[in-house]
Amino acid sequence: MMKRILWITTGGTIASMPSDDGLVPQLTSQELLGLFGGIDGDYEVQAYDLFDLDSSNIQPEEWRMIAQCIADKYRDYDGIVLTHGTDTMAYTASMLSYLLRDLPVPVVFTGSQMPIQEPLSDAMGNLRCAFAMATSGVPGVYVAFDRKIILGTRAVKVRTTAFDAFESVNCPCAAVVNAKGLQLEVIPRRPRIPFRQVDPFCDRVFLIKLIPGFDPKVFDMLLQMDYKGVVIEAFGAGGLHFIRRDLISQLEKLVDHGVAVVVCSQCLYERCDFSLYQTGRKALEKGVIQTYDMTTEAVVTKLMWALGVSDSLTQVREMFATDYVGEVTL
Repeated sequence: MMKRILWITTGGTIASMPSDDGLVPQLTSQELLGLFGGIDGDYEVQAYDLFDLDSSNIQPEEWRMIAQCIADKYRDYDGIVLTHGTDTMAYTASMLSYLLRDLPVPVVFTGSQMPIQEPLSDAMGNLRCAFAMATSGVPGVYVAFDRKIILGTRAVKVRTTAFDAFESVNCPCAAVVNAKGLQLEVIPRRPRIPFRQVDPFCDRVFLIKLIPGFDPKVFDMLLQMDYKGVVIEAFGAGGLHFIRRDLISQLEKLVDHGVAVVVCSQCLYERCDFSLYQTGRKALEKGVIQTYDMTTEAVVTKLMWALGVSDSLTQVREMFATDYVGEVTL
């Protein structure tokens, strides 16, 4: 019996065509399915147009739409493939990893660096890998790109034009595709409870990348703008300056006002550890939450999700001390 796959399209380079303003997503799901071709004997595919956007325009409102669309439709399918622009794919895949963490079927994101109609496009190969993972029977949210299957919370776009645009950061690939076919490298976790509904989330989260001389008074503005969470990309293993420009005291002020302050590293690889240096220990003493080896995309979206589930800083801290979907090594 052929596996039933739902193919949800959201636009992106894979569906783009040239225009006077540059590449613009234009191809419908049926047009993409017609161009993909040659899969009629392998899968029973239902194509569905959700929206048609450059991924730079995919924001929290679209994340809700994608998650709810999948929640409404998954029961009729063995797996779901979702085509999406590459620029913000890691953010969307991370958020859906949390929102759909107990979904019993695979959800696989893919796209391409060149439009599908280009003769040298990488679209066909990426789609075939995505469909293979979608029929694997292994639940979870993944990114399929350049013959790698990456956990949704570990995928990071690291190249702008090369076909190997994504890497699995601080975690082995979930699977690879080689001459033996789809080879599972790690066994992702199974759902703990039956999937019920999409969790709410809070999009009032701000991301800051520290530079030497950063003025901590910026945080006063964030308080006035009613942000509920702040993510800081700190230096190295967890460096935050406190001489002359006292960042630590300002972070304490944020925490005292009920703002969740979460800190990760600007370094892409390996883990941050705030217990190593004086600067990091001072931050931990003030209630800052550290994130170990998580990607920035996974940190930002996890904080949005956690703040949607609870406005208790104690519970948010507990959620960051828990690995839900392979997002962190504890």
